[in-house]
Amino acid sequence: MPDLQTPSTRQAKLLTYLKHHRIWQVEDTLWQWLAAHSMPSNDLQSINQLKTWLDAFRPLPATVVAELRQRYRVRFTYHSNALEGNTLTQSETELVLTTGITIGGKTLREHLEVIGHQDAIAYIETLAQQTTGIGEWEIRQIHSLILRKIEPEEAGKYRTLDVQAAGTGYVYPPHYLLSELMADFVSWLNSGAAQSLHPVLYAAEAYYRFVSIHPFRDGNGRAGRLMMNLLLLRSGYPIIIISAQNRQRYIEALVQGQQLNQWDAFCELMIEATKTALVELLSVLATAAETQAKDAPFYQELLDFLQSEV
Repeated sequence: MPDLQTPSTRQAKLLTYLKHHRIWQVEDTLWQWLAAHSMPSNDLQSINQLKTWLDAFRPLPATVVAELRQRYRVRFTYHSNALEGNTLTQSETELVLTTGITIGGKTLREHLEVIGHQDAIAYIETLAQQTTGIGEWEIRQIHSLILRKIEPEEAGKYRTLDVQAAGTGYVYPPHYLLSELMADFVSWLNSGAAQSLHPVLYAAEAYYRFVSIHPFRDGNGRAGRLMMNLLLLRSGYPIIIISAQNRQRYIEALVQGQQLNQWDAFCELMIEATKTALVELLSVLATAAETQAKDAPFYQELLDFLQSEV
């Protein structure tokens, strides 16, 4: 009779428990575990725990990677574009990406925003596998992929006009300082001081530094979120999504940061989005057949928690 405590059977025990108790949503169980262990939504400690569990599954099975890539290709594109006013729904975004059809009543620009964002995701996934520094060329290329089919004359090119935020009147730096400001930004981005920050805080600070410079006339938010996720991917995190449902909270956090230099609200939003992405990834790994041979303490810790709650 096999030893039920051996690594090869830990997942089987968990799956047996989930099936017996008809637990379908492993994500819910993970959120309950975090709540029971006094880990608030804005606490980096919870992210560190989730990341430790995730790292025990590496290398991730190809089937899991493919599933997540398909999910994020649609969801990241939908939410990032929706934050900027694109009216395509998530299901319509998926149709555009998977079939190439056009959606009645929607503009050509909205369709091209979907295609350009998908191309930019593929680009940052490639960059994530490299170890070279991220420079202005890479940032311009991300922006170019987003806009090249929409505004080719603007794609990848710094603005030549002074601009301000339409909703708040916040005045961005003058265009004649962009070359210096972006050089300083890239220097900071690749500095030891920046890279010694917690990866989530590093990505958050990179984003708000970038959008506060606002180097391009349009597309700064989308380019910034792609760059932010590039940094997270390089640190072994999944792609995170700032939900369109949090659009007002996101805008208010940026306003608070840009006008008062208080970025806590934005960092909290980032931390919550990272937790959500990690919980979803772990819930997929928890039941995937390809991970059953992994010596992952995650299985036993989750099972012990479930049994303690009975």
